[in-house]
Amino acid sequence: MPFPLFRAVDLRAERAPDHAAVRCAGETLTYGALADRSRRLAHVLRAHGVERGDRVAIHAGKGLAATVGLYGAMRAGAAYVPLDPSAPPQRQAFILRDCGIRHLVTEPGRARALEALLAEDTPVETVVGIDPARADERAPTRIGWADVDGEPAGEALPDVTEDDLAYVLYTSGSTGTPKGVVHTHASALAFARVAARTYGLQPEDRLSNHAPLHFDLSTLDYFGAACAGATTVVVPEPYTKLPASFTSLVEAERLTVLYAVPLALVHMLLHGALDKRDLSSVRWVLFGGEVVDPEVLRRLMVHLPNARFSNSYGPAEVNQCLFHHLPGPPEPDQAVPIGTAWDDAEVVVVDDDRAPVADGVVGELLVRTSTMMDGYWGRPDLDERCFVHTERPGGRRARWYATGDLVRRRADGVHEFVGRRDHQVK
Repeated sequence: MPFPLFRAVDLRAERAPDHAAVRCAGETLTYGALADRSRRLAHVLRAHGVERGDRVAIHAGKGLAATVGLYGAMRAGAAYVPLDPSAPPQRQAFILRDCGIRHLVTEPGRARALEALLAEDTPVETVVGIDPARADERAPTRIGWADVDGEPAGEALPDVTEDDLAYVLYTSGSTGTPKGVVHTHASALAFARVAARTYGLQPEDRLSNHAPLHFDLSTLDYFGAACAGATTVVVPEPYTKLPASFTSLVEAERLTVLYAVPLALVHMLLHGALDKRDLSSVRWVLFGGEVVDPEVLRRLMVHLPNARFSNSYGPAEVNQCLFHHLPGPPEPDQAVPIGTAWDDAEVVVVDDDRAPVADGVVGELLVRTSTMMDGYWGRPDLDERCFVHTERPGGRRARWYATGDLVRRRADGVHEFVGRRDHQVK
């Protein structure tokens, strides 16, 4: 039965309120505390004008504040829009304007960067996470986290449904101009559930959150874990650039599932001091977002003997749709396939006329799945370009997403990535 994303947190909070939902830098946010704090934030946002269907920006580094922020925004009936705090203020301001964002959640450590952002032309009226400061009447209202934690949490919040917006992820794609990928609670929850099922996530699992919040890989770390009642362990930003520190964290936190882009695995192999680490807790390594070197996987498997390795494929527009579980070390001269469709997706390879091609022939990959986005924010022209409609039995119409990825389907049903139609980095 579909329900809002945050309902997964509530269910776990009712059953095991003291179970860790998120850990970061030695601090723990239990499921009970996450449910409570995000409700309080939702009340604050509602009191300051957030309405159903609004968008709330998350201007925070990976950590507990960002987690409370995204769940609080969704509870208030809004969609969360993560910003890249390291991006130029002009790019962040473009997103705020493009998405019509009036409310922003941040953290005290981002005060200076936030002031640089607000110096740009933005529609922001309210900032949560910065203590009130002396400012002129034109400055946004500021609300501190202490005020959020003191907010009563008992009053009713909007009745959020699966059709409401959950989040908007901005990606540059091939044009360099940010475009917002809109996901509803239905598509996001469908992805979280099938991911939890595919990778056998359990409450005892501890997932690494290596990707930043504005990158689509993070949605599995947060929402797949919540659906299973597992723990998300946020990898602090400096650790993502210090492989030895990352592997030390994996050992200390006894992480069971790692999910990262292949480049992070390369750094982990070359500079992660793997011969000095006990990584026996890791049972699954997931990677995606770019082509992986099979030799890197072969060498990593030596250091992670208890782990399965899987290639996950899917643009942000569909979350994930294909996977390939490696049966063993890959051949060094053979590319790692992107795999077969998981149980919630249907895929087809087509030619330039959108007609299916035979196995072994290169064509564009089309995807049909309940994990697919609602569309691009404010860009009906892009929606028309990327969605393909076909007739189904009984007169029904099916909507497919045209990925722009060129692939070939082998005789065994496994798909191999060939390249991009537009040279977009995947």
